[in-house]
Formats: sequence, C-alpha cells, structure tokens
Amino acid sequence: MSATVNLGMPAVRPQHASPSSTLRGTRGFPTAAREELTDEVLRGNLRHATTTIQAKRAGVVREVRDWQKLRNAGSALKWQVTDHLPELLEQLEASVTAAGGTVHWARDAEEAGEIVTSLAIERGAREILKVKSMATQEIALNETLEHAGIRAIETDLAELIVQLAGDTPSHILVPAIHRNRAQIREIFLESMPDLDPSITDDPAELAGAARRYLREKFLDSPGSVAVSGANFAVADTGTLVVVESEGNGRMCLTLPRTLISVVGIEKVVPSFQDLEVFLQLLPRSSTGERMNPYTTLFTGVREGDGPQEFHLVLLDNGRSAVLEDPDGRSALHCIRCSACLNVCPVYARAGGHAYGSTYPGPIGAILSPQMTGVQDKDDPSATLPYASSLCGACYDVCPVKIDIPAVLVHLRAKDVDRRRGTRGEFHGAWDVSMKGASRLMSSPRAYDIAVRSAGTLAKVMPGKNIGTLPHALPIVPGWTDHRDLPKPGPSFRSWWDQHEKERAAGSSSGTGAAPATSGDEQQEGQA
Repeated sequence: MSATVNLGMPAVRPQHASPSSTLRGTRGFPTAAREELTDEVLRGNLRHATTTIQAKRAGVVREVRDWQKLRNAGSALKWQVTDHLPELLEQLEASVTAAGGTVHWARDAEEAGEIVTSLAIERGAREILKVKSMATQEIALNETLEHAGIRAIETDLAELIVQLAGDTPSHILVPAIHRNRAQIREIFLESMPDLDPSITDDPAELAGAARRYLREKFLDSPGSVAVSGANFAVADTGTLVVVESEGNGRMCLTLPRTLISVVGIEKVVPSFQDLEVFLQLLPRSSTGERMNPYTTLFTGVREGDGPQEFHLVLLDNGRSAVLEDPDGRSALHCIRCSACLNVCPVYARAGGHAYGSTYPGPIGAILSPQMTGVQDKDDPSATLPYASSLCGACYDVCPVKIDIPAVLVHLRAKDVDRRRGTRGEFHGAWDVSMKGASRLMSSPRAYDIAVRSAGTLAKVMPGKNIGTLPHALPIVPGWTDHRDLPKPGPSFRSWWDQHEKERAAGSSSGTGAAPATSGDEQQEGQA
C-alpha cells in the first residue's frame, strides 16, 4: 500500500533528488570499483582504518548489557518517525519558530542552495564557516556558494583535508579515510600559507597546523555566518543536536552571529526524551566511544548568547520519494554512524569513491538509488543495489536495525521488473543465461546429463582449476578473471551409482562388513 505524502508542500508530487545533487555518480559501480582496486595505498588505508574502528566499536558495545533492547528502541522510534513524518515536521516547524528561529522548506538541492546563498549575501558574508555535514555535501553547497562568490571553509579536520586537496569524501564518518599521513602533509604544504616546510607527518604536528589555520578563521567569526547540519532535530522542543569529536563544530555553532542548519527531513525525532536512546547508539556505533566528546544542543536564539539569528532549512531532495516505498523507506532510518561501511567486505576493498555518491557503502547502495530514481539500464544508480555480497554483516551492526540486505534484494527485483517491461532490454547475456539455468534446473534429467558431462570433461582438463575463460562466454568470465574456478568433480548421483555398484560387488563376493556384536561381547573382548 503506497503512502500519501504531504510534507507541507500541498499539490506537489514527491520528486526525486535534483540532478545537481552529488547522489548520482558518472560511472557504474563495477567500472569505478575496478579502477579503485588497483590503488594499493587506498586499500591499505581502508583496511587499517576500518579494522581499527570495528575493534573499538565491538569493545564498547560489549559493555552495554541491553544493547539489543537499545537497537529495538531505536528501530521503533525511527518507524514512528516515518509513519508520522508530516505531522512531526509541522510540530518541529512550530517549535523552532516559537523559539525564535526561522524555518525554510527546500524541495531539492537548488532550492536549498538558493536559500543558504541568499541568506549569506543579505548578511554581506564573503566567507562562511561550515560544520561537517552530509546534507550540505549532498546538495553541493560549497560549489553553489563559490559560484556566488562566497567561500565555504570546512572546519572538521578530515573535511578540511578533502577540501584543500580538491577531493571528495569517501566515508561517512572519516571523509579522508583514503588519505594517509604522508599524503596529508603534502596537501597542507601545498595549501596552507606560511606553513613551516620542516613539518613532519606526525599526527600531532599535522593537527597543530590545522588548528592554527582554523583559529584565524574563528577569530574573524563574530558577525559572520556559519552553516551546519544536524544529527537530530527534536519535534516537541525545536532542539537541534550536533555530535562531533574535535570541538570545531561547537565553535561554529556558538561564535557566528547567524547560524543556518541544513537538515534532512528524516532527522526529526518525536521528543527530547528520545535522545536518550540515540545518544547511546550513535557514538558506540560510529567512533567506538561511550559518548561523543562534543555533543551540542541548541534551541532557537537567546539574546546575548550564541547566534542571534537561526535559520533551519528542511531538505527533501528525494526523501519523500523514498518514503513512498513501504519496502524501501527504512533507508531513511539511517543515523549516519557508518558501522555498515566498516564491516562491508565490498567497501573495504573498493572504497567510497567507487559508489559515486555522497553516501557510500551498504547504506548508500539502498539510499542513493531511491533518492535519485533509476532512469534506465545505463544509469550509474542502477548498479548500486548489486554492489553487495548480501553477507548480512551490515544488518548485524546497524544500530537501528535497518535490514539492508532485504532492501537490496527489493531494489534488485524492481530493477529486473523494470527491465522486463522494457522492449528489447531484457535480453542481455545475464538474462539469457539465467533463463537457460532455470530451464536446466527445472528438468531433473537434463540437469543430471549436464552435471555428468561436466565431470567427464574435467577429467581431460589439466590442472586443478579452470583457467581464464574467453569473454565470448556469458557471466562466467567475470569470475575466472579474478578467481580460481575449481574443476567440477563427479556429481552426487555419479558417486552414488558407483558406491552402490561397489557395495553390490562386495556383498556378492562375501566380503561384506562383519556383523555387529552386542555390547556384552564388546566389553568381554576388551577385558
């Protein structure tokens, strides 16, 4: 049953994310991943970082005896949000307005960019300070501001590294996970003015250089503009929550005169009390900490304390389209902890850039295609649901129990149905092979002949494995290009037939097994 969605924009049909968003890559996942797999430095960085975070997470999760109950509570709260999202958003708008803030509604990336840019220009800002935010990455806000002559300065260390390198983030939690210390040193030397050339790649020295660079920007912040996202937005109080590890975000949230927060509509939670659940789940699942070093909560404006203007931009950009699908809407439950990325064997080898989207890894594989929609078979988003082995590790670690494998299968089924309904498109090598396999496996006699024939052919082939097969064949060459394909052995039926022949021959010659003895005879013999 489809949902009827009204998010404060009557008569507007829920639409997919706008083309200017950074949600759709330029290449399909297989092509991009094949290139990324050749980067040994990248793979080493990923392996070290993801295994370290996994170990920390496992340690702090074991300390919580009711962890599964917390996961259940988090999941239930998120389902409550998706079931009542329009009402909760209206309540959030009323609460923020009552606290002195201003709420703006943005249907897509263009509207959100225009709102933020107009607010900055009206206040004469030529530079703005930014708190780490996936939503602003998604709408390409930095590029939009730059086009208007406004420079955005990332204050999160990892985001700053990515920005100075002219790069894009590759991880939800650690945007510069694909860079090592030596690379970061070179980036700083090229981009930071007056940096001592003798600086080493020691983390403390690199952090000190970034601190000095950013402090100069913060000192100029009174009267300026800052932009943030939010981890949670509380409907009943109008409170926004930002969690971080460095403290730079808190300076952005308190020093400037004007604060603009761009927040996805799914980030709302019903009540202040609900934060008790999420502020236990998020730090343990993300950074492997009992609590985030900096958790900032702010509600509206207060004279003489913090920003004197607060603007909340509620961003749709395809989220209401996701909400329409009852089987796929759980992707909106994500709290951006990145635990699924850290355990995913595909992400750990291919890295975030292979996904082509702001949201990489397993969660990106289900979220991005739904937000952008899939246009045709050549759409890069169409490849993302297949970027998974369906091992289920992502579901096991998700703090709000998003069944990512189930959604992946759902999106694959939608892709197959779409292609089946398009004339001439459902006749690729994969489809023809699958149809042939279906017919083969539905006939016991045909299947038996095929398996017996494969065993016979294997006897005349040299070696233990089948070598690389020609690409004229369907499907299988994609396996043999990268893995050893063992030669087929005898089928079970062949083995059983041979076993029965040998058994019959043994019985007729009188060499069958000796009769079993009773327990008393066994004990007497042993004595």
